[in-house]
Amino acid sequence: MSGFRKLDEREVWRGSLVWAGVGRHAAPDGAEFERDVVHHPGAVSVVPVLDGGGVLLVRQYRSAVDRLLLEIPAGKRDVHGEAPEVTAGRELEEEVGMRAGRLVKLAEFYNSPGFCDEHSHVYMGLDLEPCETSFQGVEETHMTLERFAMDEVPGLIATGAIVDAKTIIGLCLAREALAAAPGGRARERP
Repeated sequence: MSGFRKLDEREVWRGSLVWAGVGRHAAPDGAEFERDVVHHPGAVSVVPVLDGGGVLLVRQYRSAVDRLLLEIPAGKRDVHGEAPEVTAGRELEEEVGMRAGRLVKLAEFYNSPGFCDEHSHVYMGLDLEPCETSFQGVEETHMTLERFAMDEVPGLIATGAIVDAKTIIGLCLAREALAAAPGGRARERP
């Protein structure tokens, strides 16, 4: 163990999705210190891989940065007790109108652990079939779908066309998984 301990935390603000607190902690030498912490229910994201190896991305407005971002479909884990892969499948259907025949887990990660406990799961959606969309919110009703070849991904990242962390992580891991799989049939990571 690191020797650090959380002593307590007091809530200072609560919104509809996240809440913030001030945590009191003890260092290994016993010194106490405080840190601001934002609590988030967690998120999922999906790299929708099309037949032939292309990928579907969404371009949607993000109010926190006041701009449109090119991203993989994603959503928060706001249904209590719902497994991450179920949430991922639902988000894929709602946002891009595709149902995955297979979801392959690529990774889990903390988005910004210096101040937030948001924990994300990223999947690759394969064997896609069209279905109905069910947009949830103003931003989704105005987002657009864009198709790209996987070979375009490094250039999109290098030029700053993609700046979203979950999208960079998901696309890079999906490219790696597809390249390593015989015939492009990616398998679940152990």
